[in-house]
Amino acid sequence: MFDPFIAPSGTLLGLLQRGRGDGTLHALAAPRPEALAALNHCVVSDPRHDWQVENRSLYYARLYLDLDGGIEEIERHLADPDDHADTDDSRTGLALSVLGHLASYGRDDALALLRRYAATGANWAWALDELALRDDDAGLRSLAAPVLGRFPATEQGAADLAVAVRDSFEPRPWRLWADDPRDEVGARVRAATEQGSFDRWQRQMRPGGPRPGWSVQAVFDWAQQALERGSELHVPAARCLSAVAGPDDLHLIVEAADSGPEGARCAALHYLAEAGDPTVLDLIEAAAISPARTVADAAIAAFERMTCDAAVERARRWARRPDALGSSAAGVLACRGTAQDAPQVLGALREAVRGDGPDAPRLWTLVDGAGRLGIACAAPVLRHVYRETSSSHLRGRAARALAATDPSFATGFAVECLWDCEETTREVAALHAETGDIRVAERLRRLAADPAEEAEVQTAVRSRIGPDAPAV
Repeated sequence: MFDPFIAPSGTLLGLLQRGRGDGTLHALAAPRPEALAALNHCVVSDPRHDWQVENRSLYYARLYLDLDGGIEEIERHLADPDDHADTDDSRTGLALSVLGHLASYGRDDALALLRRYAATGANWAWALDELALRDDDAGLRSLAAPVLGRFPATEQGAADLAVAVRDSFEPRPWRLWADDPRDEVGARVRAATEQGSFDRWQRQMRPGGPRPGWSVQAVFDWAQQALERGSELHVPAARCLSAVAGPDDLHLIVEAADSGPEGARCAALHYLAEAGDPTVLDLIEAAAISPARTVADAAIAAFERMTCDAAVERARRWARRPDALGSSAAGVLACRGTAQDAPQVLGALREAVRGDGPDAPRLWTLVDGAGRLGIACAAPVLRHVYRETSSSHLRGRAARALAATDPSFATGFAVECLWDCEETTREVAALHAETGDIRVAERLRRLAADPAEEAEVQTAVRSRIGPDAPAV
């Protein structure tokens, strides 16, 4: 999937793409056709950079309800001929999830569209998972024939069906179908279930990793062979070393960390870092400038996992470096430093925004660190990250940091965060938003009554509007 185009943060489309609470508020104030056009664009052209972890579906579904919007554009998107040409989950996953939430709110048109797509669409398994959570038994039973019809009554068809049953997220439809008295339904599903269980048992009986009795050198060889096959198993190999290595093996491990083959070197660095051996810090410094990218990345990752005082002390020296190890050291100070490290964390935060923009990966730990250390003068930078980042997760981290650093947060961003797409951000808002704002009081009551809202958010809401809380 290509990186999506994200509109400027000051536009309605840009706000909705980011999942910001202000997106909902602006959409409700905008002309309805304009708001629905922007909403439909977001749903059929997924704006998330990481669609597997960022939330948007409940956010968009709620806005459809608030705007009394139809689902014709979603239906056109799902029925497009590209559906069977581009079968990547990211093309239709967001639209199907939105339909699932709409169905849970009682939208029969969304439920019917999910059923039709599960019967005919390429991403039928996703639609079936949505229906498994929301449809009744009769609706699910009606889909048995069209779904099983995708798998021909051949040896390959039976194998593919076993994989589909084994890998399904929601087993409810398959369990219903297994009880179907028809041989072409119940018998096939039961056979597929048994085959999936047998396949799982076979994999467990044929482990491909380390075995009891392995030596340190055998673990190094395994890590190197995996790397040559294109798999990076440095961390699992380091855990294996913890199980097989003894005091007499330390020299061999240090030697591998210093000059061994790439796979062995990476595993040894991770092992020594996990052990908290201070001698590994010099080895990490040397490996971080290795021309082998795998070794350099593994060295930095190993350093970031260290929790000892020596690692924090070394980070204070390395944070001044202009390379990847310097950026990593600033992140370590953000996570484990003390008040004396605030200037370096603030400097790294500003430099990351200036140099790499509001979506820089290293901002995640630096934003957290600014909040953890209570760096009040970081608030302007945090506000910029909050407004401009296209990552809803990073925006949520910025909101938490602002709650700790910005006195205006409760009457500013916290209010719009009550409508944010991420439940963790709504939770922060529920704890901090100033209840003197009439919008806040009404929104808290609505969140408390919404059965689709996450339990953590509702717990935070109840702490503000419960019998022992101040009046809202």
